Amino acid sequence: MPRNWDEHFAQAAGLDFTPSPLVVEVAEKLRPGRALDLACGAGRNSLHLAALGWHVTAVDASPNALRILRQRAAGLPIETQLADLEAGHFTIEPSGYDLICDILYLQRSLFPEIREGVRLGGVVAAEVLLADGGPHRFALEPGELRAEFAGWKILYYSESAPPSQTRATARIIARNA
Repeated sequence: MPRNWDEHFAQAAGLDFTPSPLVVEVAEKLRPGRALDLACGAGRNSLHLAALGWHVTAVDASPNALRILRQRAAGLPIETQLADLEAGHFTIEPSGYDLICDILYLQRSLFPEIREGVRLGGVVAAEVLLADGGPHRFALEPGELRAEFAGWKILYYSESAPPSQTRATARIIARNA
């Protein structure tokens, strides 16, 4: 994990705890169950899901981010896992989740585990930056996210810059049918 992320989360002051609109949308349409929030940061999406009754596993490599999340969780059903996803320190339980959220985090090698981790009938909600012409290993090419979920029921897909961001993202809600 780049050291700057842990420094970024060293203090809670100024952090935005507004959940992703994609997570809000998907959570409103599903009955609460088990959710996995990958690279959760300080837990804006985990907190939202848990407040709706989801049992959330929140994974991040930043001890400071998880400390903030635990402080804010105050009895909500959130289990935090300190793990460097890129180093393989967390394994997604096969068929273990009704919802997996991957918001503004890209690790291409994790997509097979994400697909395997969603129960039949479960959903993935993902939002990943799109390539903008510059060198960036954490950005997808147009159509790449949709292709990762070929054979799944695509409930929503978009590639654009949402009002809250300056860079374009690919957003998907896909059901393991």
